[in-house]
Amino acid sequence: MNQTNDFIDQEYLDDLIKSNKKPSKNEVIEVLKKGEEKKGLSVEDVFVLLQNDDPELTEEMFSLALKIKKEIYGNRLVIFAPLYVTNVCANVCDYCGFRADNKELNRRTLSIDELKEEVKILEEEGHKRILMVYGEHPKFKVDWIKETILTAYSVKSGNGEIRRINVNSAPMDTEDFKILKSSGIGTYQCFQETYHRKTYEKVHLKGKKRDYIYRLYALHRAQEAGIDDVAMGVLFGLYDYRFEVMALIQHAMQLEKVFGVGPHTISFPRIEPALGAPLSKHPPFQVKDKDFKKIVSILRIAVPYTGLILTTREKADFRRELFQLGVSQISAGSRTYPGAYHDAKTNKPDMQQFTIGDTRSLDEVIFDIASHGYIPSFCTSCYRSGRTGSHFMSEAKGGHIHTFCQPNAILTFIEYLQDYASLQTREVGFKFVEKEIEKMEETILKKNFIQKVNETKEGKRDLYF
Repeated sequence: MNQTNDFIDQEYLDDLIKSNKKPSKNEVIEVLKKGEEKKGLSVEDVFVLLQNDDPELTEEMFSLALKIKKEIYGNRLVIFAPLYVTNVCANVCDYCGFRADNKELNRRTLSIDELKEEVKILEEEGHKRILMVYGEHPKFKVDWIKETILTAYSVKSGNGEIRRINVNSAPMDTEDFKILKSSGIGTYQCFQETYHRKTYEKVHLKGKKRDYIYRLYALHRAQEAGIDDVAMGVLFGLYDYRFEVMALIQHAMQLEKVFGVGPHTISFPRIEPALGAPLSKHPPFQVKDKDFKKIVSILRIAVPYTGLILTTREKADFRRELFQLGVSQISAGSRTYPGAYHDAKTNKPDMQQFTIGDTRSLDEVIFDIASHGYIPSFCTSCYRSGRTGSHFMSEAKGGHIHTFCQPNAILTFIEYLQDYASLQTREVGFKFVEKEIEKMEETILKKNFIQKVNETKEGKRDLYF
């Protein structure tokens, strides 16, 4: 297909923002009613919600986002950690600590042995899902990336193993994406950073990343290569957040149109300070907390079946607020440079990509979310059972995916509680699990589930539906 056209309607979106039209109360109510159907929203619908400044209607929007999240995902929060393989990069991006001309940054690329050590540490903390992150440089060929992924999968420590690896790497051509797929990855993730083309060209000064169109079609090429779970995102703060949210929706609609399935997940990080990246300390379009809450809730309503990922850039208290607005996946115990997990509690700002807001350990995060009524899920069953891409979406839209997800999430949570949790987390966690099991309907599925629960408590691992 032709991959030279900018399918983000730059002029139309900019004109909408310039109009700054304020919707009537009835217009907002109509969009919220449409959102209740869980069939998604148009760009124009999204603009109405973005422009709404009625406090009562905003609260209704927040409530609807949570309602949709509960109906589709229940009270589960999928847990993962990023693993940085290298901070070497050939691009010069104004907002990033890894920029090629940053003389203050200590560069490092993990050796195979160092990578194994990082994975081992993550496994011994209890992680089962990781996001492997790579800088963009001509010397990093896809065969090497595949080797590092296979290495990570090969590491086993006690009951620990990585069951799903997602990848955040530079865009590739279709043939290289086929090689990447052969490594057994889950989701391929690539952020456009900003969809506003003039801003994009302004903040990306050197390197292959300057090619806006090549990056824009990265997820198309990944899909063409057979990677049917793809993930998009925006770095909020580079341009007007209203433009970026509408552009995300246009991108999702484009994927749906061409491949029959939109993004598996959307991420929405805000710019955080980074050593050697002056723009990161003074974002040109700083997003306030109140507007950030709108962003999350609108995305949940607009793309109801897409996972929403919240990172540790945000502080713990604010993350807790955002859980109520539609977030379905979170990183926990994160560190943002190569070798960071081996460094334990040492912080090396001269190596990291950005400053972390939530510095708690995985166990502290698990204790917190379980205490607030969320099931921490390390589940990877859909990926390994072939419930990906359009298959996953059809199951989700039919309301069937919840049947698998709830019991699978609990099983992985029990694994964590038995193998890795602190005493206080075990106590809170097992009480919570008992309550969740009591709430389940008495069906054949529950009977089979109880059997798997007992087998898990007896020491069996990786049981799922």
